[in-house]
Amino acid sequence: MCEFYDPGVPKQCTEDDAEEVNEKERLNFCEWYKPGASVFDPKQAAEASRAKGELASLFGEEEAVKPDDNALLGDAEDLFK
Repeated sequence: MCEFYDPGVPKQCTEDDAEEVNEKERLNFCEWYKPGASVFDPKQAAEASRAKGELASLFGEEEAVKPDDNALLGDAEDLFK
């Protein structure tokens, strides 16, 4: 959720002086990190969640996302409007 994050550039960061983060799933530190004001997109998150659920059901796995989760996400977002 960094302001400088961009998956379309090398190192996925638009800040030239930032070091590359190789292990994104582990704790890391970046002195250039700046939280972006509009980086979280609830609509995109809901679409990704729905797609993951459909993919899981396609392969016979237990559905990772329940249909009510999207409604709950919308309710939570409405609290901050």
